[in-house]
Amino acid sequence: MARSKDHEVKFSNLDKIFFPETGFTKGEMIQYYLDVAPHLLPHLKQRPVTVIRFPDGITGEKFYEKNAPKFAPSWIKTHAVDRRRHAGHINYILINDAPTLAWCANLAAIELHPFLHRATKLEQPTHIVFDLDPGEGSDLLTCARVAFLIKEVTDGLGLQAFPKVSGSKGLQIYLPLNTRTTYDATGSFAKAMAELLQQQHPDLVVSQMAKQQRRGRVLIDWSQNNRAKTTVAVYSMRGKSDAPFISMPVTWDELKRLKRPQSLFFTPDAALKRLKKLGDLFAPVLTLKQKLPKAFAPKSAPVTAAAPSLKDYEAKRDFTQTREPGPVAKASRARGKANRFVIQKHDATRLHYDFRLEMDGTLKSWAVPKGVPTELGVKRSAIAVEDHPLAYLKFEGTIPKGQYGGGTVMVWDIGTYELLGGSIDSGNLKLRLAGKKLKGEWHLFKIRSRDDKDVWLIAKSGVAAKPISARRDNASVLTRRSMARIAKDNDAQWNSRRPHK
Repeated sequence: MARSKDHEVKFSNLDKIFFPETGFTKGEMIQYYLDVAPHLLPHLKQRPVTVIRFPDGITGEKFYEKNAPKFAPSWIKTHAVDRRRHAGHINYILINDAPTLAWCANLAAIELHPFLHRATKLEQPTHIVFDLDPGEGSDLLTCARVAFLIKEVTDGLGLQAFPKVSGSKGLQIYLPLNTRTTYDATGSFAKAMAELLQQQHPDLVVSQMAKQQRRGRVLIDWSQNNRAKTTVAVYSMRGKSDAPFISMPVTWDELKRLKRPQSLFFTPDAALKRLKKLGDLFAPVLTLKQKLPKAFAPKSAPVTAAAPSLKDYEAKRDFTQTREPGPVAKASRARGKANRFVIQKHDATRLHYDFRLEMDGTLKSWAVPKGVPTELGVKRSAIAVEDHPLAYLKFEGTIPKGQYGGGTVMVWDIGTYELLGGSIDSGNLKLRLAGKKLKGEWHLFKIRSRDDKDVWLIAKSGVAAKPISARRDNASVLTRRSMARIAKDNDAQWNSRRPHK
């Protein structure tokens, strides 16, 4: 049992083995968090936290918990954050004091993952994190090499960065700011850094998540710099290995001298001894004030590097020969504003309809060969294709024959949509469209085919929509032109980088 002046936490199952290989128990895990609390709590204070719970230890099932459980005592402080992709909100726990930390530990919350922002300023990260993840054939030594490449750039900008081991296989570099900024600015900076180093060191660095590209290399995961993402807390325990290793700050000198990765894996006892000897090496991350270069200032235009989700798109287009918009990574629309959708009728090898949703700064896209259904009970194939930039929303024109996507493109419908439920990550989107032609509810969802492949389908939900007449089907909602007229006018063209296969 843990007591404070105002609160009491009762512990249970203290002898339960959480790490079978070492015999490390739940009670020892709780004791570690009680001992490390003076150093850990300043890094969690007023930050919404996602915990990873392991009720039966690391060999049992684990789950991420964002919402505070309904049985949480009244003294547990929470902060409600609106969901970004569907209705409702999440009540995140704020681990501001030792009793709350102890209570979470008793729930088998081995790992603690705070956001980069505080609850009072959800859109303002206090630091940037570069999450270095070694691919197959790489290790902590490889990560250290990449860390010094990042340090070389930040040093050149007059910025101070602080490394810590993740407690798993990787390394994380923190760049404290503690000044006015936005996720658009920090995300653009982190992305530009990752892509620069990939360009300069292609045999060592990758900036995209695709695992097939990461063998023998290190991923600089810049995407952590996002309002929706969390990163494991400094001094958090990890549940990823046979032993309970800790995410610990290290010095640049230690990384420079590193010979054996095992020397930077810290058990709870080793972590506490190190803290007693060196103190909190991450304390400057909380107080050091630094500003990004002016090109990444909050009010500046976004960086024109392509977002990762636009790489496929960029690879197929030649923007030196076309008026089609290039892949500028734009910020998502401001909260409270409806997201947009577009359906483009596309007469390429086969006539089809491209269904696109504005989401996370891009247009998520599906090719619907038979068009979006208006009748209830009708399910139609929706083939996921590469994302497109937001500027493509109103593109209407032609693509030269013989090139990728060659043919005529019409803006068949356009408007706004409301996400009623689900998410793209779960493969389940319930939508309400408010277009010029289509109005009402639709369901876009993913199933597994007989050959064990993901297949998207789109169906009408709610009530049936009014059928689209042949005349309206062949008229642009922007210009009222037919497909034949758009092809004849040929007033907007773009060229592909590759021929049609």
